[in-house]
Amino acid sequence: MTLGLRRWARRLLARLNGTDILPEGFSGTLGADEQVLAVAHGDTGSLVATSTGLWVPDDGTTRRVGWHLLSKASWNDGVLTVIESAEFGTAGSAVLLRDHAPRRFVLSSPGRVPEVVHARVTGSIKSSHHRELPGGGAWFVQRKIPGQDGIVLQVRADRGADEAVLEDYAAEVAEQLRRAQDSARE
Repeated sequence: MTLGLRRWARRLLARLNGTDILPEGFSGTLGADEQVLAVAHGDTGSLVATSTGLWVPDDGTTRRVGWHLLSKASWNDGVLTVIESAEFGTAGSAVLLRDHAPRRFVLSSPGRVPEVVHARVTGSIKSSHHRELPGGGAWFVQRKIPGQDGIVLQVRADRGADEAVLEDYAAEVAEQLRRAQDSARE
């Protein structure tokens, strides 16, 4: 089978399965059960949306950002803008997050990536609530993490919020949620 025919057959099979194929030169390593959902090409390289996250170009390599760590994504005029969060600690069973600066990807060939990103980011959110606290507010977001059972409480402080106050309150909320879940199981 020639190389061209092999590529064509792989693309056809991927489309029939509702998936996509990795772009040439992709430097990441997919997980065993990770499926490619969509591929986009842009000015800084390819973006690959999978069942577990968004693979983005980063300093000459490619890295995966889990859907649960994308706090915001928007698509406008050929530009996908994403805000990635980083875990910096825990408060009880709550995970504390800080947002990175927005990253912009100019996509010349977006494919289905904007739609998949929107669906996966919003689909991972089970509930969200903003709470004003002494010293600033915070977002309390319950999310599903691909490949893990259950829901995780993530807490992201507003810019300038007092993280010490937030940490104590987040631990209390996490404990209340745990008790409510335990009661529901009984």
